[in-house]
Amino acid sequence: MATERAGVSEDAVLGGTLKLTQPLRGHRVGHDAILLAAATGARAGEHAVDLGAGVGAAGLALARRVAGVTVTLVEIEPALAALARENAARNDLAERVRALCLDVAAPAAAFAAAGLRSGTAHRVLMNPPFNAAPAQKPSPDRGRRLAHVASPEMLGQWVRTAVRLLRPSGVVTLIWRADGLDMLLGALAAGFGAVTFLPVHPKPGAAAIRVLARAVKGSRAPLALLPGLVLTDAGGKPSVEAEAILREGAALPLARE
Repeated sequence: MATERAGVSEDAVLGGTLKLTQPLRGHRVGHDAILLAAATGARAGEHAVDLGAGVGAAGLALARRVAGVTVTLVEIEPALAALARENAARNDLAERVRALCLDVAAPAAAFAAAGLRSGTAHRVLMNPPFNAAPAQKPSPDRGRRLAHVASPEMLGQWVRTAVRLLRPSGVVTLIWRADGLDMLLGALAAGFGAVTFLPVHPKPGAAAIRVLARAVKGSRAPLALLPGLVLTDAGGKPSVEAEAILREGAALPLARE
């Protein structure tokens, strides 16, 4: 159960094994961040960069699951970057996880100055803003706008940053809205191949609401579509597969290389 202090709540995810301080207003950590971490493969000794990390949920969940991986959390909002740093410490992950206040669209020189040189990351994971501004009324809360509302060009910018950060054959993993699959394919075509999709369905027989994607820098391998993940059963209870991922920290097939 969440406890509160001035302007923030302290919440537990992954069955209580990961504790997060996050703002009471604005974007709140949900299933997307945990699904993204579960879809990201990594090995000990590798370096992963979490773009648009917020309070660090996805990157920290990855570091919790994969011992020995180091993670850099990149977040544009200073207050959220500070909370991400705090969350790394409170979960005893500060030795392997650091947080930077940096715009994903910043030039390569800004990333290098912060210690993120081009062509050095093994993995990039990201949950880009995925609601185009004309499609829905933007939230009056700035934090929610930054997390959820994207310009048509923003996804391309995030993908270009991932391409730049990754070493040859490095892997990007991201979560996107299912009805924007065409936009995602177009963005990934510039620099990535071996694109693999895993749809996420809210219940049996329902259309996918999210898609998880994995792609390899410089690969020429063809596209693949995996069987989907169904979050709840016909009775509305969490599915066995969803429980294993969201509460027990299990990995998704995308992460099994």
